[in-house]
Amino acid sequence: MANLDGPQCPAVASVPAATTTDTHRAIDAVWRIEAARLIAGIARLVHDIGIAEELAQDALLAALEQWPESGIPRSPGAWLMGVAKHRALDHLRRNKRIEHNQAALSYQREGEQNSAEERLNAALDDDIGDDLLRLVFVACHPILPSAARVALTLRVIGGLTTDEIARAFLAPEATIAQRIVRAKRTLAEERIPFVVPRGAELRDRMSSVLEVIYLIFNEGYAATAGDDWLRPELCEDALRLGRILAELAPMEPEVHGLVGLMEIQASRSQARVTPSGEPILLLDQDRSRWDQLLIRRGLVALDRAQHLGGPHGPYVLQAMIAACHARARTQAETDWARIADLYRELTGVMPSPVTELSRAMAVAMAVGPAEGLALVDALTSHPSLENYHRLPSVRGDLLFKLSRFDEARSEFTRAARLTRNTRERHMLLERARACASQ
Repeated sequence: MANLDGPQCPAVASVPAATTTDTHRAIDAVWRIEAARLIAGIARLVHDIGIAEELAQDALLAALEQWPESGIPRSPGAWLMGVAKHRALDHLRRNKRIEHNQAALSYQREGEQNSAEERLNAALDDDIGDDLLRLVFVACHPILPSAARVALTLRVIGGLTTDEIARAFLAPEATIAQRIVRAKRTLAEERIPFVVPRGAELRDRMSSVLEVIYLIFNEGYAATAGDDWLRPELCEDALRLGRILAELAPMEPEVHGLVGLMEIQASRSQARVTPSGEPILLLDQDRSRWDQLLIRRGLVALDRAQHLGGPHGPYVLQAMIAACHARARTQAETDWARIADLYRELTGVMPSPVTELSRAMAVAMAVGPAEGLALVDALTSHPSLENYHRLPSVRGDLLFKLSRFDEARSEFTRAARLTRNTRERHMLLERARACASQ
């Protein structure tokens, strides 16, 4: 059998070696893209998410040891998967379970004859054809509490740190860490099968799955932390999962609503950053740069959701809001009154102070900044928004429009302290400086 730990693996001929620093940066980039797929693929073999994470980390360490000398493989994801699966086979042998895993045995027998990518394909026999989607459904098993399902999937699929997940949930980091550890232990102890459910079981898990997919998309659309405003690989993963799910559950309006929402939001990606990567807010974006193909796809998905009938759910409503923006050729043509009404309807089906904050911004655009500020001020005492940076950011924007520049500067400065995203912090500090010059 071929040695999958070394650079001599036949499908991984290397490019010329670069400096160690450049190689480590490349490894970091590859890891961010491939980690979720590695974990999902290995979890299917070992049936334990925690062990799958450890084996994927082993593959990462092998890359850190070998790539600085051998160079970066032409197919780095396949290289990592090959190493991780080799380690998984060793793990199964040690635990005397390999006879129960025919896919892994097939992979071992054909290792001498096929390329790394062919071996990877031979190890997969799923009728859906997507380990990531399977892992989402496993992580969203009803045996887990709802909050644990979402936290676990964001950790293993979205690659978020516990701190990033805690900020997304507006919850303490220690609480999130405990949820993730307990969720992994429960799934392993109960031997939950790594399959995509069908029928009633599929419908029962749908709400958590949709929530997870959208949270992953949101982290890619506006990164919680780090040096980049966008993490497009997360948006792409979420979109792909959503599209697969829409084919799996064609009669579920909320699935199509979520797909429509993500397609329309993703259409703005190229207009959301400057050439140097700095954020561009919605009202300042060049709408000619919005991707019209993604907008059309999103509107088709929304239309499909609405034709299925029934009361509007949270994703259909959010897709309708996104469609209001997409249909307006300019910011001035945006139907802000309609958007404010849709946010009011959304708060009825999905009560949340964050939704109320978004409604306040829509009211400010439709009626005036004073009316919007009154709604925002009513949220300032909400405990879950105490460290939420968007609250002072929105408040600062409305105060600026009301020419209350000193107060606006204070709010922008506070928002900059609270955000963990470098690009967003720079933008907020720049807005604070703009207040000082008035």
